[in-house]
Amino acid sequence: MSKTQRTSNARKRILETAEKLFYSEGIRCVGIDRVIAEAGVAKMTLYNHFPSKDDLILEVLKYREEQFDQFLKENMNRHIEEGMKPLNAFFIVLRNWFENPSYRGCSFINATAELADATHAASQFSTEHKRQFHEMLKQIIIDSEGKKAAAAAPAIAILVEGAIVTAVSEGTPEAADIARDAAFDLIAKAKRR
Repeated sequence: MSKTQRTSNARKRILETAEKLFYSEGIRCVGIDRVIAEAGVAKMTLYNHFPSKDDLILEVLKYREEQFDQFLKENMNRHIEEGMKPLNAFFIVLRNWFENPSYRGCSFINATAELADATHAASQFSTEHKRQFHEMLKQIIIDSEGKKAAAAAPAIAILVEGAIVTAVSEGTPEAADIARDAAFDLIAKAKRR
């Protein structure tokens, strides 16, 4: 195995370990030494890849974004291939996410709340992630219900974000169903205008 492959494997192990720990226990609760121990790497290896914990946090969020986007796309496509409209598929996948036993909310909302610093690079990344997520949701609405329905997209985005938080705070996946029903009510109103 080449040095580059070992470096890649070590970096990936660090990211996967930190992502799992940050998501399940919180960014502030998990120290670098814990990440090093659970990833099975030397301290110098971690710092060669991530000069500071702040750098690691940012890279973990980038990694999480890739993983979440892939999860959403693959699972939605499966339902769409079965003939379902994209928005219906989105809400089914949202509910499935909430039903996962390890579900602990949105990594980006959690990071922003934990860091409590809008100027932190990870907070700024999280804000941009949410902007892109809302744009993607708007496109899903248009693809499913037409351009007039896009007028409801900002309110639906708020419903989805509220469902994400409610699902974790109440421990119930039904928040996805409630958000879906309200979203379709908003879309019906937007189409009548």
